[in-house]
Amino acid sequence: MPAPLSRYRAACDSIVALPGSTRRGVTVFAKNSDRMPAEECQPLLQIAATDYAPGSTVRCQYIEIDQVAHTHAVLLSRPYWLWGGEHGVNEHGLAIGNHTIFAKDAVADRGLLGMDLVRLALERSEDAAAAVDLIIELIERHGQGGSGFVDSNWPYHNSFLVADARAAWLLEASAGNWACKEVERTAAGTNHTTIGTDWTRASAGCRAHAEAEGWLVERDGRLDFAASYRDTSAIPAVVSSGRYRVSTGALAAGAGELDVAGFKRIMRDHYAAGDVYVPGAPPEDERFFCLCRHDVAGPTTASMVVELADPEFSPLLCRVSLCNPCTGVYLPVFPAGRVPVALQSGSRDRSEDSAWWRFKALLERVETNYATLGPRVRDYWQPVEEQLELQACALRAQLGPDRSAVAVERMTVFMEEMWCEISERLDDLATRLE
Repeated sequence: MPAPLSRYRAACDSIVALPGSTRRGVTVFAKNSDRMPAEECQPLLQIAATDYAPGSTVRCQYIEIDQVAHTHAVLLSRPYWLWGGEHGVNEHGLAIGNHTIFAKDAVADRGLLGMDLVRLALERSEDAAAAVDLIIELIERHGQGGSGFVDSNWPYHNSFLVADARAAWLLEASAGNWACKEVERTAAGTNHTTIGTDWTRASAGCRAHAEAEGWLVERDGRLDFAASYRDTSAIPAVVSSGRYRVSTGALAAGAGELDVAGFKRIMRDHYAAGDVYVPGAPPEDERFFCLCRHDVAGPTTASMVVELADPEFSPLLCRVSLCNPCTGVYLPVFPAGRVPVALQSGSRDRSEDSAWWRFKALLERVETNYATLGPRVRDYWQPVEEQLELQACALRAQLGPDRSAVAVERMTVFMEEMWCEISERLDDLATRLE
């Protein structure tokens, strides 16, 4: 490799399938958040809908911007030290995930982080199209910038996969130059530009800027955004190209039959090894960088899978993995209920009160002997996860459109009891692995 792996910090993969490609006829969205350092805790953050006085401002990670009159309720997966989040959903059934992308423009030292933009768009938008418009507006007004890492001054460009019950969009931005496309059936986002000539919209000066810089690539007279703006000098293509091929290939192969269980398998993918990690591939091999990542350039530290059915007819149900999904459990979470404190707890310091840190401790135990402990842990969790999924889906069906205080309490009690069971099982599993 041309530089130490830790320099690359290539992180995150998202996938989406619209209703015509899924088994239940509802949109399914998922994201793996891959972060550095590997010990960076990423708990959930539940944010209530809020009204603000005229003239209010909001402090994002590095800059302050105007606040809006009303923000929507949001559930974020958030690195503990950041204002924004890696991925999340809002009360209207909108889901967004962002990704580092390596593009050719310079990145500012100050501006909005991709994680800021995820939170801002979830708080201020009711659907995918509106969220894309807002992210574009904020990028053009305030710019992308600032470091997204607690241990390094390393700003980067971003892409966003944005979805709701009926539509999805992919947006990729190199500084203030951007392209976006509306998803037809399925799509994936990763760490490089992927929108070629198939963009739906592009920034006004995008083509002229690429031409002025000597980057312009056109096909049949149309700007190829990916070819023009992708930067492979900063990071080798092997880091993300294999993951992108796996995710898009899995989506294509499953078209019409995609579901939550299938999305979980994709998020746990380790190439031929399936849902159990087997180390051994060298860094020059794309198999070193699997979708469920364990490498030093950005291991997976959180994951989410969610069906985006219309929340007017049934409560939104997320499945969240705290830390790495292949050694953990996708916990069913109802954002309309009160999410357990343990799932929202965690900082730089290890704590038994934090669900994230408890799953991190399990991962570290498995890392001492993947070949033996990995399959044991996966076999232990699989029936537990399947049973929780059945229980959560049954509750969702029972509640239907009910948004009463009684319904909120039922969702809250379900999540509290779920966490009590998982907490006890984490203790049991730790004893079994001694």
